[in-house]
Amino acid sequence: MKTQIRYSADELQVFAQRLLVRVGMEEVKALAIARTLVDGDLMGHDTHGLALLPAYIGEIENGAMTCSGEPEVVSDRGGSVLWDGRRLPGPWLVLSGIETLAPRAKKYGTATLVIRRNHHIACLASYLERATADGLMILLSSSDPAGQSVAPHGGTRSVFTPNPIAAGIPTSGTPFLIDISSSMVTQGLTARRHKAGQHFDEACFLDADGQPSGDPGVLCTDPPGSILPIGGMTGGHKGFGLALLIEALTGGLAGHGRADPPDGWGATVFLSLYDPAAFGGLAAFVRQMDWLGDACRDNPPRPGTAGVRMPGDRGLNLKREQLRDGVALHSTIAPALEACARRYDIPLPSALPG
Repeated sequence: MKTQIRYSADELQVFAQRLLVRVGMEEVKALAIARTLVDGDLMGHDTHGLALLPAYIGEIENGAMTCSGEPEVVSDRGGSVLWDGRRLPGPWLVLSGIETLAPRAKKYGTATLVIRRNHHIACLASYLERATADGLMILLSSSDPAGQSVAPHGGTRSVFTPNPIAAGIPTSGTPFLIDISSSMVTQGLTARRHKAGQHFDEACFLDADGQPSGDPGVLCTDPPGSILPIGGMTGGHKGFGLALLIEALTGGLAGHGRADPPDGWGATVFLSLYDPAAFGGLAAFVRQMDWLGDACRDNPPRPGTAGVRMPGDRGLNLKREQLRDGVALHSTIAPALEACARRYDIPLPSALPG
């Protein structure tokens, strides 16, 4: 069995931050990006962790990501806020948004921020503990109005991006961390499988003729195929409905979306925090969530499974293990990081002893 190559999470974060600063990113923004990307890998979302760093570096080099300054406040009514992100880095904008909304949620019970013209925001799950650790529930979703890779149910031409939605729900112990997309698969995993010449076991795509396929290469044909919404060929109306909801929460509330000319790889973001204390009370909220967690985890497992795992259990367990033992980067990530390291003369951390 091949031994996994592991790296110190702290050293990877320092490396990513130094590299981003060397390319021109402000220190505080570079730290936010580095933490978010490493957190993605720590939780097992390795298509949305440090795998993104070379592309982010390229966006900075091309002037497509803004490296300094603040978002423009377009509207602020206390409990509802709209920012223009000015193509600033998505991780820094989302983290700044959580920091901005937390005291407002505690004052009003709930507070919502919509951000248009962000750059890419990486792994949604990596933000959720920032809210749940403070006893708040968080809802986060995004769309990329510049991209189209997912067709509506019953159609063959792409309209949407995978449009993820995430929620962090506090409990007395491990929070529930939900992070799903409205499509069968993400673009990151699709690209990785295509590059490796691998197919999916089930039909996650439509080819250009509208025929189901497990081959990610159908997205690269002319004309291209598309990714199926969640539910696939028969239940895809569910993913289609979810994608529409996320478009309304992001592009609709932002007043900036697919009806406008595309302005590059990025995101329109919906972020909302809820304080249970303003409703039935935090203790009552936690009692209800704990009951659900116990009922699900104690549920008799179906044949062939180890039992019910609550959303977030695997990611948080993996994060604890990798903080202790080192981060096992996907085999495609370290070579790409090494190329950036050589270009900017910042060495990639050494692998930990096996």
